Amino acid sequence: MGQMDARLGGLLLRLLLGGLFIAHLYWKLAILPGGLEAWWANLIRAGYPAIVPAYVLSAEIAGALLLIPGVLTRYVALYAVPMMVGAAHYWLVRKGFYFTKAGAELPLVWLALLWNQAVLGDGRYALLPSPSLSALMRRPPAQGQPA
Repeated sequence: MGQMDARLGGLLLRLLLGGLFIAHLYWKLAILPGGLEAWWANLIRAGYPAIVPAYVLSAEIAGALLLIPGVLTRYVALYAVPMMVGAAHYWLVRKGFYFTKAGAELPLVWLALLWNQAVLGDGRYALLPSPSLSALMRRPPAQGQPA
């Protein structure tokens, strides 16, 4: 895959994920009976500490607001990865694997999409591009060494 293909793929994936995060937040706020409060209470009743729904909500808001314009896309995608690991575990334990029974299959697809976004990067037309993964992994020069 050429550089142009990867950049287009990164853009398209970014738009898809951002749109899905918007749709998911809309469901929580406007469609779910009881709204956000009911969703939050359900997680607390399931035994999760309050930090879990707070983190999930923050990851979904970050995805909805930052992915579409391309603001630090790699970081936003990586920030949401643990949420999808948790969602997959939550549904696997309660419903099993398959999507047809509301299982872990769909959160695992989300997880793969988020991971691919982190690897592909921002794509075209990013407002605030993320540093490349190779730039993040470079060790700083030893003291006294030229940069």
